[in-house]
Amino acid sequence: MVLLDQPTVDVRHPGPSRRVLSLTFASAAAVLLAGCWFVTLRHNERPPWAKDVAYEAGFLQGNRVRQYDPTGRQARDLLAGGCERFQAEGRGGLKATYDPGLWVDGCLDGAAGRQPEKQGPFH
Repeated sequence: MVLLDQPTVDVRHPGPSRRVLSLTFASAAAVLLAGCWFVTLRHNERPPWAKDVAYEAGFLQGNRVRQYDPTGRQARDLLAGGCERFQAEGRGGLKATYDPGLWVDGCLDGAAGRQPEKQGPFH
């Protein structure tokens, strides 16, 4: 119903036009794509948190050996240089190559039953 002597009612919403909205989304997508490209170039196949990954992988390896060793002989072997030997032989896997020293530290901590210490943002 139109009131007498009133201008016509505009039913469009007062937000941005479709053109401005689509340009904004396209710009945001381009910035996101550029950021992903930069991160990929910078880190390539190595994750940005590779040191944490290396330590945790070593810790899990040592912890598994300690937990599944009924006599304790294998855990003692790891503590007596077995972790270094594992890493030198390449048995630590890809994650050990990120930071071999931290992988060995994690393996020793896991084999000894200690809590993981060199992990996370505050170590």
